[in-house]
Amino acid sequence: MKTKSSSTTTPGIDLGDRKRAVCALDACGEIIAEQSIPNTRESLTKLSASHPQALVVMEVEMNSPWVSRFLEGLDHRVLVANPRKLSAIYSNDHKCDRRDAEMLARLARADEKLVHPITHGTERAQRDLLQIKLRDNLVRQRVDVISAGRFTLKSMGIRLRSPKTSCFARHARRELETDFPGTLALIDPSLAVLDAMTAQIRELERAIEKLAMESYPQCAHLQGITGVGTITSLTFVLTIGDPKRFSRSRDVGAYLGLVPKRDQSGDTDKQLRISKAGNAYLRRLLVSAARYVLGPFGPDCELKRHGMRLAERGGKRAKKKAVVAIARKLAVIMLALLRDGADYREEPAAA
Repeated sequence: MKTKSSSTTTPGIDLGDRKRAVCALDACGEIIAEQSIPNTRESLTKLSASHPQALVVMEVEMNSPWVSRFLEGLDHRVLVANPRKLSAIYSNDHKCDRRDAEMLARLARADEKLVHPITHGTERAQRDLLQIKLRDNLVRQRVDVISAGRFTLKSMGIRLRSPKTSCFARHARRELETDFPGTLALIDPSLAVLDAMTAQIRELERAIEKLAMESYPQCAHLQGITGVGTITSLTFVLTIGDPKRFSRSRDVGAYLGLVPKRDQSGDTDKQLRISKAGNAYLRRLLVSAARYVLGPFGPDCELKRHGMRLAERGGKRAKKKAVVAIARKLAVIMLALLRDGADYREEPAAA
């Protein structure tokens, strides 16, 4: 189909790993161009030339951060739609890439709020988060290697103690070299992999510490909170970006998926689980910090007392609800500290 240029066009783009489906609508909502383009900057430049200064719509996807920044650099206004909110697309009985691109464009033309647009972080924030994500991937892979080795040895009647994951290889060698030297020779390649992983994890942790200290000094304000370390504070700073974009501090709980979903109709108002929207990794870090606060090593403070009171109410999933409530409260406190540039003063437990 012949493409015509217009500043009032609205291209919808269904992003893919290799190709993208594009559907452009004119000011009257008529389709003026449909095409499939390669996943390259050159193809985006040609698309931009065909629809100068157009409103471009796409979904959150692996490629959406750099694609949205690239198109904004070409003088376009870009909406990045939240796929969790687009039931009009995912409930379509005839779903395909071309129809998805068209639906995105139509929703944006009708009302931009219908696509529930989100804002990607800056390229620098994405790059700095990469070190944290690489560390997390290595930590998970190390756990998998340890579990595989432990279960294999258990099938042979050999049970190893459970030290910290960073010390597992050393402890395993120590226990096996005396009583099971033959088995040690077989499993030693896996232990060597663990040694390499642990060394790389420590190197990344040193780099993350240096990054937080030199480039993001505001992390120091957040680390005064019990259970919040360098990785949690830096991930929070990089994910949140400008804290002033939240009109209320408590809005950060919904942003990170730490508030319950709601299904209310008439006299029925169901109690549902949390939405789990937003950044899953940051949410997991906050939940881990909350577990530490409520655990045996958490200091006796008002925050811990509050969580314990919630847990003691009983009922189904009371302890889990208490952990989520403290994680949400931590997020609110961290946002307030980040916005005000203040240090955290822990409230002592009431007598």
